[in-house]
Amino acid sequence: MQTRQPMTLVLAGLLALGGCASSQSPVLYPNAKLKQVGREQASRDIEECRKLADDYVQSTAAKDVAKGAAVGGAAGAAIGAVGGAVSGRGAGTGAAVGAATGATAGAVHGAAKQTEPSPVYKRYVDRCLGERGYEVIGWQ
Repeated sequence: MQTRQPMTLVLAGLLALGGCASSQSPVLYPNAKLKQVGREQASRDIEECRKLADDYVQSTAAKDVAKGAAVGGAAGAAIGAVGGAVSGRGAGTGAAVGAATGATAGAVHGAAKQTEPSPVYKRYVDRCLGERGYEVIGWQ
């Protein structure tokens, strides 16, 4: 019962951290096109280009989350087994706690990684905006 409470706190903290991440968006250079149409129209154009990118660029979100969970679970199990053996609680108990914590941390990391669009997605949006006369200087 003692291992459940700290593990629950760790999992809650990891999930909270995952919820803090935000998605990136293109930053436009204030060229003649942006000055002509204004920020509101530019925001609508960005959103339209992002929707087109969503339709044409395949997402890797599920793969990144699964990969993060698998790697985190394996690493957590190994670390937990050593910690359990050293603390006297048993390698099996430590491995189980470590695997659960590691898998959750890995899944959260994989999900947080997806808040940053893939390079292909960014290039699609950049090109779409460029064809409309905008100049993308970066993403933030």
